[in-house]
Amino acid sequence: MDVGAAGFEQSLPGLADRVRRAAFLALDMEFTGLHSISLQNNKPSLFDSPAERYLKARQSVQRFTVTQLGLAIFSSENSNQYMVHSYNFFLFPSTLGGTDVEFTLSASSIQFLSHYGFDYNKFLKDGIPYMNEVQEKILSQHLLAGSWTVSSALDRDVLKKAIDEVTRWIAAAEEEETMILQDLSGYQLFEVQLVLRQALQNVWTEPLEDKKVMVKKVSPQHRQFLENSPQDYCQKELILLSARGFTNLFQTLVEAKKPLVGHNMLMDLMHLHDKFYKPLPESYEEFKRNIHNLFPVLIDTKTVTKSMWKKCQFPRVSNLLEVYAVLCNSNLNPKDPACPVITLASDCSRYAEKKSPHEAGYDAFLCGSVLLKSAHLLLRRSADDAVEADPSFSQYLTVLAEYLNKVNVIRGDVSSINFSGEDAPSQHPPVLVVHVRGWPGLNEGQIYQEFRALCRFDVRRLSKDQFILLSNKFKQVKLVLRHYKHHPHLRVSVYRHWRHSPRVNCLLQVSGIVALWSVLAFVLGGAPRCS
Repeated sequence: MDVGAAGFEQSLPGLADRVRRAAFLALDMEFTGLHSISLQNNKPSLFDSPAERYLKARQSVQRFTVTQLGLAIFSSENSNQYMVHSYNFFLFPSTLGGTDVEFTLSASSIQFLSHYGFDYNKFLKDGIPYMNEVQEKILSQHLLAGSWTVSSALDRDVLKKAIDEVTRWIAAAEEEETMILQDLSGYQLFEVQLVLRQALQNVWTEPLEDKKVMVKKVSPQHRQFLENSPQDYCQKELILLSARGFTNLFQTLVEAKKPLVGHNMLMDLMHLHDKFYKPLPESYEEFKRNIHNLFPVLIDTKTVTKSMWKKCQFPRVSNLLEVYAVLCNSNLNPKDPACPVITLASDCSRYAEKKSPHEAGYDAFLCGSVLLKSAHLLLRRSADDAVEADPSFSQYLTVLAEYLNKVNVIRGDVSSINFSGEDAPSQHPPVLVVHVRGWPGLNEGQIYQEFRALCRFDVRRLSKDQFILLSNKFKQVKLVLRHYKHHPHLRVSVYRHWRHSPRVNCLLQVSGIVALWSVLAFVLGGAPRCS
């Protein structure tokens, strides 16, 4: 179900109620870009420690924005039956008051989403506003000070027209006479009223239906009385509520503390923090603490299914739609009366009839479904296929315990980030070192191209004629060692820190020189004499 700015406020109470009654929530996001190519050394690498990967991703998150957020609410209806309400929220940064946000568009990301039918008109024209705590504080200060500014050029034109109309009308109007301003949309309904009240002390305004605002000429005494009325639609709290937009639902998600499920969800979590909570901190550890406080139970289905490759003879597929298809396959998951029954609500039943990959609401539905089916497979395996009838979601959480709060890292020094404790140490295959002989001028790019046909390595220069190769597959390491055993220009061996590290070599050279001078001094100076 698509939700834009026009219908969001009316649907918010029902959404909040569903979230509070949910068994768990599944999330997916689409962005204006993933990794900025304009930033130096921003490309993800196997050499990245978790903190280094976070800092790289942080730069990209600060440049791009969220176009669509998918939220699938899984409610346990009866025993092991789940009803799913899945929503596509089109989002656009708040522009109310002086708030203005710059973001970058990646041509490849825009092209990718367009290929899958993404509606950019809904994103731009009907995107739900949002803001984080810092932006809300700034807006609140402007409201208290009465220093209202309008950042949108379109809104400024609309406001100028409205002020001209009211100024001409009020000169001849009597007290209690009214006029109607029409064709106002979104924030214009607030901004017109705030600017008119700020500029003219003898007017009062009230919003009407159908994008209209009523303007009334009043006495200064009546104006003061109306300003203190609880029915004033331009009260600070109501304006902030409207400006927060989707952030209101985000706060409900945080308060509900339901398990949050995603697939490769690191970037999703970073955007959640940056766009709806606070700007991302520089400290990686602080980011982990904040996310864990916001969402104490995280489940990344990528982490779960990666582990299942070996445990349950699970085919090696990584695409979310492919994972879902495999789990629905009767060969892997034969007819089991205890298997969870997943039913889509009527307002999003089209997902049962048509695949919609890379639509955030559909991917969120897939993600939650993959979680339930994976958890049931693991439960069946732990019970030797003797699963009791109608297992509960708490039983699924128990069997998933080793995967909780471990979010997958794509091509990094570790396989996952642990949001509830210390990250696991690196478990990469042995690092290789390439020593170049008789091939001057080689750089990292050329070394990468040399090995690319055989396997995929990340490359770093170690010294003038040495490079480090890092892979995440043991068989690739063995293949390269065997293939380049007799190469005329490239000698490949397993990296040994004591032997290949430039710092260790430098230390050994300095120690050797010191030892040599000590020997020379001893020989040339003679042995000390005893008196």
